[in-house]
Amino acid sequence: MKFGAIIIGDEILSGKRQDKHMAKLIGALSARGLELAWAQYLGDDTPLITATLKRVFTMEDIVFSFGGIGATPDDHTRQCAANAAGVGLKLHPDAEAEIRARFIDDPKGVTPQRLEMGTYPEGSNIIPNSFNRIPGFNYKNVYFVPGFPQMAWPMIDWVLDTHYKHLFDANRIGESAIIVREAGESLLIDLMKAVQGKYAAVKVFSLPRVSPERFIELGARGNPAQVEQAIAELKAGVTAMNFPWVDAPKFGG
Repeated sequence: MKFGAIIIGDEILSGKRQDKHMAKLIGALSARGLELAWAQYLGDDTPLITATLKRVFTMEDIVFSFGGIGATPDDHTRQCAANAAGVGLKLHPDAEAEIRARFIDDPKGVTPQRLEMGTYPEGSNIIPNSFNRIPGFNYKNVYFVPGFPQMAWPMIDWVLDTHYKHLFDANRIGESAIIVREAGESLLIDLMKAVQGKYAAVKVFSLPRVSPERFIELGARGNPAQVEQAIAELKAGVTAMNFPWVDAPKFGG
């Protein structure tokens, strides 16, 4: 089962704000032995958002959509989701209850604009919001959360821990790499192809670096047992070509 991300907002594509959601989602998945398979950035473009969601609703992937579920004129995601699904928007009773509970000491705070944020495509379920109780929602395989990190990130954790715990396996993915010096990437291609051909459950990769020093990070990622075998063969191959190497720091270390 694959995980994907849709990150929505003109402010990200214009450079006014830097996206932090993808890094957070990668970390949240990785901590649970899962991986992000793909990500897509979209501006506040109603036809594009609708077309993208219509395509995504037909997929089996689990998708997180960030942004555009507020009540301001540039928040189009809820309506686009309804259009893509071919259903209407409707105030969800659980969302209404959460919003009213949020303002239990100030009933005047339950404005039409705030209740509008609880209108989702018919057939949706809510995602609790521990920050301010204004829920997100999911429709089919897509989980819609706000663009604000302090709201969105706990909601991501809740979705994963509530609905996908059966997929967790912290030992499912292994990675190991070495730092190779004095070698051009082209000189390592045949070795990489040979190792990749032997171990179907790993991906052999190379990441050239040019600053502050020039080297290549060469490694394997995937099934832990096969990673151990693959990296041993990569080390042996690099040694046979007389290129100096050292073990690379562990990812995140």
